[in-house]
Amino acid sequence: MNIALAWLLFALGIGHIVYAFVKFGSPLMGGLKAGCVGQFGAPEVRRTAFWFVMFGPLLMFAGQVAVHAAAIGDMGLYKLVGVYLLVVSIVGVIAIPKSPFLLGLLISASIVAAGYGLV
Repeated sequence: MNIALAWLLFALGIGHIVYAFVKFGSPLMGGLKAGCVGQFGAPEVRRTAFWFVMFGPLLMFAGQVAVHAAAIGDMGLYKLVGVYLLVVSIVGVIAIPKSPFLLGLLISASIVAAGYGLV
């Protein structure tokens, strides 16, 4: 269960990147075609697209850390990954209630609970 939750977090990162290219494909490609350097500060949609894409690899990295922690039985590290994501997800849900942060909230709370042996 612990490793499956960690891989779910990794998959959330991949989904974040895929969704970004589906939703923000035009602004992303526009910034790349314009030479990339300095092209994602404005307009706002390019900046949003950039940060949306950049959050994906961070979620993937957190997922990999959680997979590693679960595989070696380091529940302290496993819970820590869950707690960090839980805090980010809570802030995200407060800021944008109808958002994918709800999925992050569910995954992170499950990771924390699993880390304590509750799931």
